[in-house]
Amino acid sequence: MKIAIPKESRANEFRVAGTPDTVKKYLDMGFEVLVQAGAGLASRIPDQAYQQAGAQIVPDIAATLSDADIVLKVQRPQVAGEQGVDELGLMKSGAVLLGVLSPYADAESLQAYAAAGITACALEFVPRITRAQSMDVLSSQSNLAGYRAVLDAAYEYQRVMPMMMTAAGTVAPARVMVLGAGVAGLQAIATARRLGAIVSATDVRPAAKEQVESLGAKFVMVDSEEVRQAETAGGYAKEMSDDYKRKQAELVAETLRKQDIAICTALIPGKRAPTLINDEMVHSMRPGSIIVDLAAEQGGNCTLSKPGEVVEVEGVKIIGHVNVPSRLSADASALYAKNLLNFITPLMQDKQLKIDWEDEIIKAVTLTHDGQVVHPNFKA
Repeated sequence: MKIAIPKESRANEFRVAGTPDTVKKYLDMGFEVLVQAGAGLASRIPDQAYQQAGAQIVPDIAATLSDADIVLKVQRPQVAGEQGVDELGLMKSGAVLLGVLSPYADAESLQAYAAAGITACALEFVPRITRAQSMDVLSSQSNLAGYRAVLDAAYEYQRVMPMMMTAAGTVAPARVMVLGAGVAGLQAIATARRLGAIVSATDVRPAAKEQVESLGAKFVMVDSEEVRQAETAGGYAKEMSDDYKRKQAELVAETLRKQDIAICTALIPGKRAPTLINDEMVHSMRPGSIIVDLAAEQGGNCTLSKPGEVVEVEGVKIIGHVNVPSRLSADASALYAKNLLNFITPLMQDKQLKIDWEDEIIKAVTLTHDGQVVHPNFKA
């Protein structure tokens, strides 16, 4: 059986779905591994490193995909009608496609996968259960995004983060507020604390309070009965009522006026990102303040953020970088590739791919199979 690791083709994507370490593991399982020339260069992995691990370097995307049984991708493949190579059209019928396929953003691609006979698995749907933790691509990548968000904020802030006591006087520490205490938010809290900032955080889930406070930050939240039911069985935040949103916005607005940096991390799977910072809140912040919007690609937690841009509004800088994990491509690729390896490993028995279609992990991630859209969220 052959595993293909193509070079990512979408804009602002510098990660790769396999590393020399995971290549060795795939070879031990009995796979042949094909890596497109240059696939890892943006993640600081030269072709020679893959060759030394035992992979075959192939010259182009067609040679990489045409005979592959499993295709490892970071982002969804390009399809007919998009600018660039039709990657899906190069895959053979019956191939298994693994990646962050973003079906909510491109639901039409599911019909294309089904028509091509591809078994497409969206690994962002891996359930948050104990045995799937090592496969959780959202957690591994969000962790890095939270870290990078603080570094991006510190770069633009143009002041120091920790308190500094000098002969010339004392410099006050920066005040940082993190909105959303999921994986990205918790890492942002930890990173800001390590840099010496005074940190507060908010989240709709009451369970986040203990985690936030364990990292040395202050928890800010409107308490209500709705909040006690604000988490899905899968560990994600639910969308809240308009009344709760109003009360929370008032509390956040009052807290934001005192902050130097705000880091927004709130996302709801399959929906537009919730608005946490509106125009009025931005205007209330002090000149020189920073907002980092990690949700800029999904509509933004801040109403004034622009995807892919750093904008300034009355002295407040709003950072809307896209694909933030890719800004740490070497480590992001290493973690992502290990997530894929951990997903594939239990599917291999006696060097044969044996998929249990009734397994809850497989059912959660499989979008298309045997020419049909099979995921319950996307069936017609």
